[in-house]
Parts: sequence; structure tokens; C-alpha cells
Amino acid sequence: MEMETLTEVVQSTKQIKIQGFSVTSAMSNGEFFKSRRWTVGGYDWEVQVVPRVSNGSRDCIALNLRFHTEAQTNNNVKANFSSRFIDPSGKLKPSQGSSSTYNFTRGTYTFYLMPRGDLQTSGYIKDDAFTLECTIKVLRELAKNAVTHRPSEYLAPSSGLHHHLGELLQKGTGSDVTLVVSGESFTAHKAILASRSPVFMAEFFGHMKEKHSQRVEIKGMEAAIFRAMLHFIYTDSAPELDQLEDGTAIAQHLLVAADMYGIDRLKLICEDKLYDGINVDTASTTLALAEQHGCSHLKARCIELITLNIEAVMATEGYKHLMASCPSVTNDFLKAVHGRKN
Repeated sequence: MEMETLTEVVQSTKQIKIQGFSVTSAMSNGEFFKSRRWTVGGYDWEVQVVPRVSNGSRDCIALNLRFHTEAQTNNNVKANFSSRFIDPSGKLKPSQGSSSTYNFTRGTYTFYLMPRGDLQTSGYIKDDAFTLECTIKVLRELAKNAVTHRPSEYLAPSSGLHHHLGELLQKGTGSDVTLVVSGESFTAHKAILASRSPVFMAEFFGHMKEKHSQRVEIKGMEAAIFRAMLHFIYTDSAPELDQLEDGTAIAQHLLVAADMYGIDRLKLICEDKLYDGINVDTASTTLALAEQHGCSHLKARCIELITLNIEAVMATEGYKHLMASCPSVTNDFLKAVHGRKN
């Protein structure tokens, strides 16, 4: 018996994270953040996250799905769009979410997800952030004659590698080393640590004594900072940096740890976090940190701020620390001050 297939479904899934949920309450009704263009089934789509929109008597989280199509393409596209809240740690099952199927034409379609109050108590907000998983399925009629398509149109959804590695860290499955930091023990996997850090590579697969050790003590670091670094090694994310109260202090300590273990991407993320938070009170201590750990862009920004506020900065405790720890760096900003006067 002959089988003829007339249609195909092209599917793609992406995750979208919104940080600073508490701050979004100040946004205007209907104001949104938009994603990059997303090509599925040969068509361009755009997801707009609306953190606050009125739906009856309640403020809700909503999504706008904007369908972009060029004039030469079919103006009527059959597709399904679904979205749901997820817990990146995997502790909670995804929310029920919404799913709708339309004959899409050029324009914007709105989907209401959950009232803000319900989201706050749902457990899906982690460190003042929430994550959405969106899926688009496009139905296409197969051409009667063979047609080639770009391989990217058939790519499977993202593997969620960082999520799965995070679960591996959390559960400790298959761990082969215990790291002791400030009296606290962390189980981990030598191969994963080594793949992310040249220091761990040398320790576990070089000629150092830790090569055959199943228990390694790490000195000179707080357990909380090591935990954050370990989380980054497995997941490529550092949610601790988004804490409103301690984010700057954590970034300083985490930058030192990242430099110590040669984790350049984490070091750069911490440097960027500190760059945005420099003020009169923190400029001196941040400058000392930048000088000691080779952060040239951060150093330049500190010197720029200090030269503009030299008297106020010199009155801070941080300036005294700078003089004691990095007296040589004063020449750099004194030259800058002199240059401004000239």
C-alpha cells in the first residue's frame, strides 16, 4: 500500500527570562519587552512579554505574539502557539499554560497567562525572576515536487543542557569528588570542573596531588561564593548577581574567585555588574579590585568617576583601603585629575 504524506509540522521552542519582576509593577499598562526575531517554518515571529496588563479587574502577565510575513509569502499561516511558566531548577512542574491555534495573518495576537498576584505565590518566581517556555508549531503543505529547506528549520528544540547539568549538580548523581569550602561540602564531577576551569584541569588531570583525591579542601573562599561559582560552572548562570541588596558585594567576591580559577566568562559578567554599580562610595574599593585582577575596562570607569568626584571619594573609607592596598594606582587617577584641570 502506498503512503503519501501531504503535510509537515515545523516546531521550535525557546525560553525567555524576565528579571526584576518586582520592578515591573511600575511599568505602564500594556508595556512590553520584545524578543529577537524567531524564524519557524520559514516565517518570522516575535514574542513580546507584557509584565502588567489589565484583564478585567486584575493585572496579568501576558504575551503578544507578533507575526511578520513578507508580501510574497502566504498570508494565511496555520500555526499553534503555546506558552507556560517553568522552574529552571526543575523542582516544580511547568504551569498549565495556554495553547491556541490560529490562521495567522500579519499582526499581533495576545495571550493572557496568569494574574500577577497568583504568579507571586506560584513558586515560579526565583530571585525576583520568572522564566517562560514558548513553542511555535507551523503546519505546512508539502510541495508536490521535491523542495529543499534549510536544515535550521528542522532543528530540535534547545537541549536544555545547562538545565540538565544543574540537575546533575543538585542531585549529585555520578559525582566523583567532594570539595570542602569553609567547612561545607560540595559534591561535583571532575570532568565538568576541568572542562570549565584550567585550574581544575591541572588539579584533576595534571600532575598535582589532587589528581587521585576524592576529597579536596579549598581555602581562602567563602562557601556561598564557591556555591555561586559552582552553579555557574554547571549552568552558565549566576542568579546571585541579581540580588538587590548584596549583588555588588557578591560580584566582587565572585570576580576574585573567577580570576583565581580562570573562568573568564564569569569574571567578565562580574566586571560588567560592577561597572554598572560604581558610585562615590564604591569607586575606590572597586578600583583596587580592578587593579589587582587585571580588569582594564572597570579600572578606566573607576578612574573616570573618581576624577569627577575626587573630594567626595577621598572622604570615603574605601579610599583609605585603596591607599593601603594599591598605592601605585593613585598615580593613574591623579594624572587624570591633572589632565582635566588642564
